[in-house]
Amino acid sequence: MTALLYATVGFGGGSTYNALLVLADVDFRLIPIIALSCNIFVALGSCFRYQLNGLVPWRFSIPLIVASVPASFIGGSIQISEMIFMTLLGIGLISSGVLMWIRPNKHEKNERKRKHQIYLNITISLLLGLLAGIIGIGGGIFFAPILHLQSALPSKKISAFSSVFILVNSIAGLLGQLYKNINAGIGFDFNEYSFLIIAVILGGQIGNYFGVKIFSGSIVRRLTSVLVIYVGTRLIITI
Repeated sequence: MTALLYATVGFGGGSTYNALLVLADVDFRLIPIIALSCNIFVALGSCFRYQLNGLVPWRFSIPLIVASVPASFIGGSIQISEMIFMTLLGIGLISSGVLMWIRPNKHEKNERKRKHQIYLNITISLLLGLLAGIIGIGGGIFFAPILHLQSALPSKKISAFSSVFILVNSIAGLLGQLYKNINAGIGFDFNEYSFLIIAVILGGQIGNYFGVKIFSGSIVRRLTSVLVIYVGTRLIITI
């Protein structure tokens, strides 16, 4: 269900996967690995569908990807304590929930401004990549509202860019997390969580179809944001 809801608006669902895994008392060291793995499968399907519809803005995306991918790997490989992880995750969940709630929907014009944000966006991309690797999200949920406020791209292309951004950051962040855990002697059995991957693939494809072909998903975003804000607040309070 999480994959279906997030895919309607071009996101991978990492923030809610993290929230649900925290509620399920999963080992904090494994949470980013599971969330990023789920992200990859949802974002991959989304990228494929957006590309088929000619919506992926590659010229806009490539400089930002080049900045974010190394940062995401570095973030994933950083050893942090459970308290720091939960604090960053709580702040990240609350922020993403708020941004999802207020995300504007109509920014289809203003062509002039779209070409004057590259340096700012590269810096944002690098910082979001680092954060994505550390806490196990793709970063698109933070970037998309900023791009809407900038009128950087039409709404559908922002969703398409978000899918690409989430995919590459999730792959890089996952590699960083695996590298860190292998060096620390922490094992991870993907088979144990294979049912999640299957559910995510099915939900993601259905959600992305609705997002590309049928509706914008503004109500879905706001309902999901309530859950994310709730879990983020709960994390901060209980630290």
